[in-house]
Amino acid sequence: MRWLKDPLWVFLLAGAVLLIAAELLPGEDADRDIVISENDITRLKDQWAMQMRREPTEDELAGLIDAHIREEVYYREAMRMGLDANDTIVRRRLVQKLTFLTEDVATAAQPEPAAVQDYYASNLATYTRPERVSFRHRYFSVDRREDAEADANAALADESIPGDPFMLQRAYAERSEREVGDLFGRQFAEDLFALEGDGWLGPIRSAYGWHLVKLEGRLPEAVMPLEDVRERVTSDLQMSKRKAANERFYEALLEQYNIERP
Repeated sequence: MRWLKDPLWVFLLAGAVLLIAAELLPGEDADRDIVISENDITRLKDQWAMQMRREPTEDELAGLIDAHIREEVYYREAMRMGLDANDTIVRRRLVQKLTFLTEDVATAAQPEPAAVQDYYASNLATYTRPERVSFRHRYFSVDRREDAEADANAALADESIPGDPFMLQRAYAERSEREVGDLFGRQFAEDLFALEGDGWLGPIRSAYGWHLVKLEGRLPEAVMPLEDVRERVTSDLQMSKRKAANERFYEALLEQYNIERP
């Protein structure tokens, strides 16, 4: 019985047992029928056409069908072997599919105009365009100069004093404080929006150095008309309905479970 101690023989014996068990298990034959329907073929053709911008040839279609059969065989064998159990990726994908199903049911119909109007009125802050400024600036680099702030102050009185090359634009139109902050830093944006007056103002510090600024326009905060943002409001309303539907669905499911916490 020395052969029982050989790992290769043990492996082969285990494999044989699994194959025999698989053949003897009831109800297995029905799950081994793979039927390729006309709908399957149409779907495969449509997917190919969307990606390749043309219909598949006969050989390409045959390859698509073979690939579909391979996928189905592997899927069934993986499920038969229980490979979906305790798999984080599979769990997340199943949760995602169930969530999508709930969302699709919740937003199957387009929102009524009155519902869009009500949502817009209830969320005006979301559709309010912030204050915006248009400005031009002259840059004084702290890396190129011994005292960039002093040079910038001197340039206020003498415009012939040149600034330094700047990697970004020299002028910006209708930018919000947040947009300016993304480019120059939050403190620069705050100081810029606090400026008042004509001509060159400053200097104010950015993440790059010092700047003289000339304000060329200012637009106050304003609520955007519904007709200008109707598509966005409709999308936001549908997203809100999806979230609410998911929450209701989860709460209903949760009531059917007994939760024990440590």
